[in-house]
Amino acid sequence: MTETVTISEVAPRDGLQSIGPFVPTATKIAMVRALYDAGLRRMEIGSFVSPRHVPQMADTGEVLAAAKQLPGLECTVLVPNRKGFDLAMAAGADRLGFFMSVTEAHNKANLNRTRAESLAELSALVAEAATAGKTMRFNLSCAFHCPFEGVVPTADAIAFIAQACALDPALEIGVADTTGNAAPDQVTTVFRALLADWKNPFAYHGHDTYGMGVANALAAFEAGVRVFDSAAGGLGGCPFAPGATGNTATEDLVWMFQRMGVETGVDWSRLLVAADLSAAVPGGTPGGRMRGVPAARSG
Repeated sequence: MTETVTISEVAPRDGLQSIGPFVPTATKIAMVRALYDAGLRRMEIGSFVSPRHVPQMADTGEVLAAAKQLPGLECTVLVPNRKGFDLAMAAGADRLGFFMSVTEAHNKANLNRTRAESLAELSALVAEAATAGKTMRFNLSCAFHCPFEGVVPTADAIAFIAQACALDPALEIGVADTTGNAAPDQVTTVFRALLADWKNPFAYHGHDTYGMGVANALAAFEAGVRVFDSAAGGLGGCPFAPGATGNTATEDLVWMFQRMGVETGVDWSRLLVAADLSAAVPGGTPGGRMRGVPAARSG
C-alpha cells in the first residue's frame, strides 16, 4: 500500500505573523484560495491572539469566514487562552490549535505566562472543547531548541510533551522546532519515545533556519509521524523567537515525499503557483529550494 501523509499548510498564519507591514485581508484570502486549489485540505488560517501583540492576525475572523466557504477545507485557528478559545468557537473554526512552549523562557516571552499557568488553562479548555465535540491540536513550541535557553534536553522535552499527551488520548500533539535548530537524530529520538509510550496522533512543525527542515521532517516521518506543517514559499518565523526564520517550504516537503512515492494529495504545478504567490507577499522572507530549480518547476 502507498504511504500517505497529511500536509497542514501554515503560510496564512505562521507564514505571515512576523511580517511588519499589514498584509491586506484580500491578499490573505487569495493565498488561502490558491493553496486550496493546489489540493491542500488542512490549513492554519490565523490565530485569535491580542492584535496589540500580533497585529498581523487582527483579521483572522474575516479570513476564516472566507476560508469556510471552500468545500472540504479543514480550518485551524490557533488559540493561547480563554479569550482566544471563545472567539474561535464563536467563529466556527474546524480545529482549535492550542499552543504553549516547552521552555519557560519562551513561554514567558510568547505568552507572558509561566508554563504551569498556560498548561493549567489550556488543560481546562481541552476538556471543554472535547465535551463540545471540537477537533483539537495541542502545539508545543521550542521542543528541541529555545532561543533563550539553548538546546532542550531530550528527556526534559519528552517529559513535558507527555503532560499534553495525558490530557486526552485522541488529542493530536504538534511538536515544533520553532528555531529550526533541531538535528535529525534529536527529532528521531523524541518521536520514537513518544510514539512508544502514547497513542496520540503526532504532528511535526519544522523550520528551515539552519537548512535542516526537510532532513528533520524525514526523521520525523521515519519515526512514524504522518502529519506535517509547512508553509508555501518557505514563509514564516516567530515574533518571539529572535533569529528564527521561515517554515520548511511546502513545495520542498511535497517534492521529497513525491520522490519517495509517498502520497500528499497536492497538485505540484498548482502548488508552485501558490508558493510563488506566498513568497511575493511584501515584507516576507521567503525560503525553500524547489521554486528555484528549473527542472523541478517543469515537473
